[in-house]
Parts: sequence; C-alpha cells; structure tokens
Amino acid sequence: MAANVRAKASATKKKSSNILSVDQIIQGNCVEQMNALPEASIDMIFADPPYNLQLAGDLTRPDASHVDAVTNDWDKFSSFQAYDEFTKEWLAAARRVLKPNGTIWVIGSYHNIFRVGTQLMDLGYWMLNDVIWRKSNPMPNFRGRRFTNAHETMIWASQNQKSKYTFNYEAMKALNDDVQMRSDWLLPICNGGERLKKEDGKKVHPTQKPESLLGRVILSSTNVGDVVLDPFFGTGTTGAVAKKLGRHFIGIEQQSDYIEAAQQRIDLIDPLDEATLAVTQGKKAQPRIPFGQLVERGMIEPGTILVDSKGNRGAQVRADGSLEVSAGTGSIHKVGAMVQGAEACNGWTFWHIKQDADLSPIDDMRQILRDELKKTGN
Repeated sequence: MAANVRAKASATKKKSSNILSVDQIIQGNCVEQMNALPEASIDMIFADPPYNLQLAGDLTRPDASHVDAVTNDWDKFSSFQAYDEFTKEWLAAARRVLKPNGTIWVIGSYHNIFRVGTQLMDLGYWMLNDVIWRKSNPMPNFRGRRFTNAHETMIWASQNQKSKYTFNYEAMKALNDDVQMRSDWLLPICNGGERLKKEDGKKVHPTQKPESLLGRVILSSTNVGDVVLDPFFGTGTTGAVAKKLGRHFIGIEQQSDYIEAAQQRIDLIDPLDEATLAVTQGKKAQPRIPFGQLVERGMIEPGTILVDSKGNRGAQVRADGSLEVSAGTGSIHKVGAMVQGAEACNGWTFWHIKQDADLSPIDDMRQILRDELKKTGN
C-alpha cells in the first residue's frame, strides 16, 4: 500500500500526536516533524544527516572531467557552530521519540562524525559501538594529496545508559559464517541497478546508501514489526529495506523530488514472508523450560532412568524433577556433575533418554516445549 505524504510543515511548531502513523513519508523539516510524533514511539532511528563537507569548489578528475560530488545547498552550513546547533536540535528531537530501549544509528565522515558524537554524549545517549563501513569500491582521491577516503563511520547508541536494547547477536553471527560479527563491515557503495538515476543518467541523490548496509543495521538492532525512523530519508533506502524485512518505517524528507523517487521505489518492494524473516536466536533468548516441566507434562515419567551418551552412567527421575544416584540427589546439572566428578555440567546435553533403540538428549524434549510456546505466543 502506498505511503501517505503529508503537506510540508509550517513555520509554527506543531503539537505532537498520540497516534503514530507508520509506513509513510512525511514532507517537512525533520525537527518540526519529529516533535509532532508521539513521545517514546520509535524503536530505532537511522540518520544520514548532512556531512557539512566544506568543499572549496568543483571536484575534477585528472582528465579534467567533473566528479558528481555533494554540492547541494542542504549540505552547506555557515560555520561549525551553526552545524553543531543544527545537530543538537535534531538529536534532541530524535531522543524524545525513541523508546527507552530504542537505539539510534548515525552515519558520517571525518567532516562531521566527531562533532555528532560529542552532541550524542552531551544529550545523554549511551554509546554502544562505532562501526566502520569499509567500502570495497571507494571513490579514489583524484588530487593525490590525501589518503583515499575508503570508509565512513556509524555511531550506534542507545536512548540511555540503562536501555535494554535489541541486539540480534546470533543473527549477526549466522550472517558472518558463525563467527562473531566485528565492527568493521566491508560492503560496496551503492552502484549498478540499485542506484536511482534521472532520465539524463545523473544520480537522483548524491549519497544514496547501499541496501546491504541498511539491511545489516536493521537486522542487527530491530525485530519484525518494529518502527524505524529516518529523519533524512532521501531516496528511501531505509524505508525500502525496512519494508522488505517486515519492519514499519517513517521517513522525513524536505525535497519533493527525493520523496517521489523514494515512494516509487518503496511501492515496488514486497515484504519477505514470515518464515524467511525469522532470525537466529541464542538459547538465552528462548523461553526457560525447567526439567520438572517435562515430568509434569508426562514427557518423562517418574522412575525413568536417564543415562549419559554412552549409556554407562544412569540416574533415576523423581516426581519433583530431581535425579537420584547412589551418591545423592539434585538437579539434572548437579547430579550430572556428581557422576562425572566435575565442578559443573549442562544436564540438558549430558543426560539422554532411551527412545526405541536410540538414545536422545533430553534437550530435544525441551525444544519441543519451546516450539509449542512459540506457536501459542506464550
């Protein structure tokens, strides 16, 4: 369904509403429009603000051809002080709409990211990571007077120090071949068919971000159904990826041509199905199932003998969910450690039950109950 585009905000400050309309692009000033949103209503913000590049003039290649760089008026500020005031204002508005457990991502270059970081900390955000987007195909330094600018920096911060923020650690690990995801991401810049262009072949937007970058950001720090806000929406990469991944989005953008391109782009997106959107979770994120619950449910009868994986050591299940061996009684973990002469033991994987001619870890039965809980929503 097409998103609604609101009329441009007036100069007067708008009153905030208690109703949050999602999956829409709002036209207007980002501070005014964020102040009109309900307080504590947003799960995650991705912000790609003006970088204040301070370009002294046109950039050319060695062959004198023109480089399509960022020369737009929206990236120009009269002074560093003016940029700092702008940054503080929009970050304050962003913090108001973030849920207490929400997070914000801000991307920038060496021109602005350190100034942004200072404002984030001064406003009470809590720093979580700085993530380096290392570009696999960066634009070369044509003047040959500096190193090639091959990366941009993203700051990831929570709404406050005590935020219980979302981080899909296991999903990021799965995305990285079961190796813990690092804070340096090697991804290409936006090019090819993904790059939106005008009829004359020029870029619709000079700093369009790649969907692979936003995909990793959104997968790592939101859940299906969450609301993602982008106060500098541009051509809508955040909205397109959010829709594809089953999240809701709100985009704020001032320029009509960007809004039109973003809306057309997002309308073509089909969300992934529910099964595809499921992300890998660690065991800590799954419902806690006591061993006694298996006994209560009749999945394991009192008097059953549990054995180790080789069938050498056994323990009898009691009605209260404890185990008994000649040396004593206790939980599946305590007795598992006891029979091994070990300090600790994961009883779920140590103890097995005989089913037909095979031995199965009791952890398989725990997973059956977890799957039941997921289906019932408990």
